[in-house]
Amino acid sequence: MRMMMTSRPIHLVLPLLAVVAATAAGCGKSEPPAVVQAPAAPEAPKVPAVGLYVTNESSGDLTVIDAGTLATVATIPLGKRPRGIAASLDGTRAYVALSGSPNAGPGVDEKTLPPPDRTADGIGVVDLQQGKLLKVLTSGPDPEQLAISADGTRLFVSNEDAAKAGIVDVASGAITESFKVGEEPEGVSLEPSGGRLWVTSEDAGAVFVIDLAAHKVVKSVKVGPRPRSVAFLPDGSRAYVPSETGASLTVIDVKRLVPLKTIDLGKGMRAMGTVAAPDGKHVYVSTGRSQMVLFIDTATNQVVGSVEAGPRPWGIAISSDGTTLYTANGPSNDVSVIDVATKQVTKKIPVGRGPWGIAVVKQSAAAR
Repeated sequence: MRMMMTSRPIHLVLPLLAVVAATAAGCGKSEPPAVVQAPAAPEAPKVPAVGLYVTNESSGDLTVIDAGTLATVATIPLGKRPRGIAASLDGTRAYVALSGSPNAGPGVDEKTLPPPDRTADGIGVVDLQQGKLLKVLTSGPDPEQLAISADGTRLFVSNEDAAKAGIVDVASGAITESFKVGEEPEGVSLEPSGGRLWVTSEDAGAVFVIDLAAHKVVKSVKVGPRPRSVAFLPDGSRAYVPSETGASLTVIDVKRLVPLKTIDLGKGMRAMGTVAAPDGKHVYVSTGRSQMVLFIDTATNQVVGSVEAGPRPWGIAISSDGTTLYTANGPSNDVSVIDVATKQVTKKIPVGRGPWGIAVVKQSAAAR
């Protein structure tokens, strides 16, 4: 007997086949779920073996430049008015003076400015390997410049509005000591021996010398008006202190704490930042609105050369081999790279707004 087949419309057969296939698949081994890739973690910032770290007072950040390629590799937000900068010897940390005092540039009447924001005052601790601000240490009011002890445990800070210099313990963040110095203290430098701290007072026209072991100011040495910084020769024998409004540089015998000579820098030279060559044969002086960097021969204590760095160079630094100078030029928002041998600007590197301080930082082999 022949079986009769009943046909089905094709639109009913196809769904039925799909159900059968799904059922058959369910009877076998189940397929593993699809693997969803997690978003890639952001790459760690490139840490240059030797970096230029530039504080930008107006934009509130830190520009990181690879000293080998002269390329900008990072910008790190900091806070209000970053100015002075110092780094640990191993190159893993930078410490930056942050201030809530309003910016009173040249010619500004301070009476017209808003009140200071004291909550913004402090010392920013920057992890250079992670490329970020870790925390802000207590500093006292309106910190401007700072230095760091060789062992990295203490910071020495000038508090411009308080006429004091303070010592900050890095581990605890506490101010452990403070010393009364002249009004408007600014430049802060440790003698190469590390035993005494020098702090310039713009108002007093003097540099105050603090014996750290004796915990007291041992002497104030008269220099030219409005001193802004201190540079020591590498052997610690002499200090050079610039006078912004006196167009001069005072040479001081470090051991006896007496002036040896006043170097005339030339009419209109507004001396500000200072740095000594690694071999001690020259001291270099930035001159702010005078736009120049001056070369001082330390054998004769005379000006032996100059280069136009840019508009208002303030912060100044030198490479470890002494061949290259760097200046932070506030109004033009850039850094000048200066070849010492030819006395020429070889490059200008754009940075943030209002560059102020600059430090050359070498990463130790262990840190890398």
